[in-house]
Amino acid sequence: MSSILRNIQYTVRTLWKSPGLTFTVLLTLALGIGANTAIFTVDYATLLAPLPYPQPDQLVVIWSKIQTFHNPMSAGDFLDWKRFNSSFQDINAFSSGTFNISTNNQPQNIDGRQATVGFYKMFGRSFYLGRDFLPEEGVEGRDHVAILTHKLWMHLGSDPKIIGQSMRVDGEPYTIVGVLSPGLDDRGREQLTVPLVFKPDQINHDFHWLLTVARLKPGVTIQQAQADMDSVALHIAQENPRSNKGWGVFVEPLKNDFLPSERKQTLWFLLGAVAFILLIACVNVANLLLARGLARQKELAVRSALGATRRSIFVQLLTESLVLAITGGLLGIGVGYGMLRALLAIMPRDTLPNEADLHLNIPILLFTLAATTLAGLLFGSAPAWYASRVDPAETLKEGGRTGVGAGRHRLRQLLVIGEFALALSLLAGAGLAIHSFLNLLRVDLGLRTDHVLTFFLPVPDSRSKEPEKIIAYYKQILSKVNSVPGVTSVSAMTGMPLYGPGFGMPFTIVGQPAFTDPSLRPDTRFGMVTPDFFHTFGIRLIKGRIFTDQDNIAGVKVAVINEAFVKKYFKDVDPLQQRLSIEQLVPGVTKLGPPVEWQIIGVYHNVRGGNLREDRPETLVSFWQIPWSDVAMGVRTVNDPDAMAKSVAAAINSVDPEVALAEPRSLNEVHDLVLSNDRFSLILFASFAVVALLLAALGVYGVMSFSVAQRSHEIALRMALGANRTRVVFLIVREGLILAGIGLTLGLIGAYFVGRGMQSTLFGVGKIDLSVFASVALVLLLAAIVACIVPARRAASVDPMQALRSE
Repeated sequence: MSSILRNIQYTVRTLWKSPGLTFTVLLTLALGIGANTAIFTVDYATLLAPLPYPQPDQLVVIWSKIQTFHNPMSAGDFLDWKRFNSSFQDINAFSSGTFNISTNNQPQNIDGRQATVGFYKMFGRSFYLGRDFLPEEGVEGRDHVAILTHKLWMHLGSDPKIIGQSMRVDGEPYTIVGVLSPGLDDRGREQLTVPLVFKPDQINHDFHWLLTVARLKPGVTIQQAQADMDSVALHIAQENPRSNKGWGVFVEPLKNDFLPSERKQTLWFLLGAVAFILLIACVNVANLLLARGLARQKELAVRSALGATRRSIFVQLLTESLVLAITGGLLGIGVGYGMLRALLAIMPRDTLPNEADLHLNIPILLFTLAATTLAGLLFGSAPAWYASRVDPAETLKEGGRTGVGAGRHRLRQLLVIGEFALALSLLAGAGLAIHSFLNLLRVDLGLRTDHVLTFFLPVPDSRSKEPEKIIAYYKQILSKVNSVPGVTSVSAMTGMPLYGPGFGMPFTIVGQPAFTDPSLRPDTRFGMVTPDFFHTFGIRLIKGRIFTDQDNIAGVKVAVINEAFVKKYFKDVDPLQQRLSIEQLVPGVTKLGPPVEWQIIGVYHNVRGGNLREDRPETLVSFWQIPWSDVAMGVRTVNDPDAMAKSVAAAINSVDPEVALAEPRSLNEVHDLVLSNDRFSLILFASFAVVALLLAALGVYGVMSFSVAQRSHEIALRMALGANRTRVVFLIVREGLILAGIGLTLGLIGAYFVGRGMQSTLFGVGKIDLSVFASVALVLLLAAIVACIVPARRAASVDPMQALRSE
């Protein structure tokens, strides 16, 4: 123990005498370890940490399965699953949506959910105030009770006596019975929960609108639950062949089940990227310590001559590395915390699940300690081993001149080569992400995003569901908004361009053979729009006509389809001569009506939706023929659409004072929002790539600077014998570029595997993107040239006679 303390004391004194090197090493390590700490915190919280619920492995998600696709389930399926299963302690359903609440006589729209009684009990959620829903509150007529998140409670004034008070939700009085404990629920969108109570007309097997979570019984595995639910689904299909034939069930662990697989893959890639940065940092530090060890040869030779063993010298130098690593690790925790705060500031909403609690904890600190120790061993062992093998007699005989052994020089060259190979792989990943994002920006969206205000208009569920009254209501709304100065057109629709038209519906083509199994029918994205939809969003008509006000309930049912629909289903026929049979959507009722035949009257240009990566078949019908209570609206304006939001809201409130605009934003902002996750990944990859580039350039600079210092005698001789400065600069730059070139060649292999691994997250980019690989290689090569020129010019400016005299 005393020898360890002596080594540490000596290390501190030694490092204090070299502040420049110590600062450089600590900064390099802090960046590498800090980046790893920040990204590992995200990965651990999202992918590795157990869910913050009691017995989290018992929690599962149950999906309806159609062919190979995951679907929500119907109310009838949910009730039958609950009745016939033998695997679950409890099953609960929920449906997310929005609510209009009244605060200070002003309507305010918030996200919320309807959930069956028992939802919070199943998750083991605790309450800050009040209680959970009671069983009797899951009955129609006694269901006007609400639970708030702690965040919403604070937003409403943090009244400790709020339990039992009434608040207006969607125009009706609800009694507040509970406030959830702060934490997990505050990170989600849903801030208000009311009981999910099924009305008689909602209990059917046709309309799929619910999400279901369940808790397994003790000792029951997911495989056993899957087998049980397969038999339940088969029983339901036998009882209800028209609606359930061909439908099945997926039983899956709750953990990250709602997180897209591409996002999980991106998180692992980011961890790999920062691991590369740490390796590059370790290589840089190893190079610096090798140079320092070679410069200390005389000191080490004297210590060896005075009786110090190779082992004691090795241990002392390794102690110096570990002290640097641990100090860098401590600084890295601070840097990592700052990077984590920055990540959270730029991270798009809903990027991670609510359960991901991003803060530094024991596992994160243990990871940092392991990374720190490993880094110290990685960058410290080789320099310590080489320095401990110094020959004291030979070194002292040189009278202070420090030579560089061929082995040590080769090691430093290999480190630089490895550094460039790692940097190229990381830069290639960033380059591929940039290329993919640029491809997304160049996608033909199929509409004009300028001067359009968009918002959702969630109408209270208590309003009339009669089609005539819905039509009259929205005609009045549209007329009022259209009369606002600066508005040129306005439209209502069930979905939102760039998101999707609202529904997905199976269909058959009239005149073609019927499907014996309804689950095998093709599907189309489906929505209802008012006649000015195409003008408001600048969507081009390719063939036929668009809707008019005469396309109403009394008229022939008409539809327009997009080019992708024509390409897939009507490639060799005239689409305007075709009809589609689609089950009817009943306004305000979660139930499908009988099939309705729709005459195709037009074909419009494809409009991208979802992640913008593909065109999918789409069908739009007249809103006046199938009105719907909840809509989105688009308003084309002459001036800045954001500045028109208050005027539009006032016009709507003049018709209905209890309705608030939800998520008002320009269509350009919607476009940015759709791209936000791709942009976020791009920023992270690009940031880490820049760090890798700087570290690689610093590595080359360090090697070449030390090489120039060690070769000062040789360079002086060359210049004394007639070599000009240009020749000297060329020799030194060539040496650096050879190392960089070998590293870049090896890095191309890594770049190929990076491109292959990222393939599912990219758009319009192949596994081998020559333009990207060539660009990043050129950037690294330019960085190497700059890093070599500085020491080369310094060497060429030395007076040869003065250098020879000093030798």
